[in-house]
Amino acid sequence: MNRFANRTVLITGGTSGMGLATARRLLDEGAYVVITGRDDTRLSSAAVELDAGQRVLTVRADVVDLDDLDALMHSIQRWRGHLDAVFANAGTGIFKPTAELTEADVDQSVDINFKGVFFTVQKALPLLREGSAIVLNASWTLYRGLPVASVYSATKAAVHNLARTLGSDLAPRGIRVNSVSPGFIDTQMYRDATTDPEADARNAAQVPLGAVGHGAEVAAAVAFLASDDASYITGQDLVIDGGLVGSFPNR
Repeated sequence: MNRFANRTVLITGGTSGMGLATARRLLDEGAYVVITGRDDTRLSSAAVELDAGQRVLTVRADVVDLDDLDALMHSIQRWRGHLDAVFANAGTGIFKPTAELTEADVDQSVDINFKGVFFTVQKALPLLREGSAIVLNASWTLYRGLPVASVYSATKAAVHNLARTLGSDLAPRGIRVNSVSPGFIDTQMYRDATTDPEADARNAAQVPLGAVGHGAEVAAAVAFLASDDASYITGQDLVIDGGLVGSFPNR
């Protein structure tokens, strides 16, 4: 497929995991891709791994820093002059019992997972062309309570609510806004949160398809929502979880 030929896509948090997998997928489909991250070394490594030459722009940017976001948009303006899609993927996960969460934990979660997503979209609006698409990264915890994820889940619920409201707000410009809600996906964040050697097997056992997912599977969903194949879809959430939320395993 060549659905993104000559299109420009911004992916925040694009140096690893779902962001990097989505960058790879969209490059394979012809896109010009901007990836951001907070670490120059990881950005350089991601560019080498993607091996797409002049079709990749790496920009060091922290989504919590509005000056960084302004500089990011100026870089995109100079490079390509416009955007056709945004995958607001940058996020963090602090997984603790509610009684142990600190004010700093709450501030970090809200700043990155919600404030960063909101201002990424707001700052990108002048560059987004009519008919563009925005995809926000939410979470399966919209649908099932996870005991150690009270604030994380709340920020991700806010992200999907943002997809719904922005879907209405931006519709007059022909800009579609949707979210994706990944389940257990094998990323660095997931591995950091599952340090118990048996946790991965326990998680997989909860999934009807019997496995933890991979970034490429999320990337395929993001590519669909960002493409013209989803031209009549906005304000929706697409769950990529192997059946975790909706079904019991048949075993």
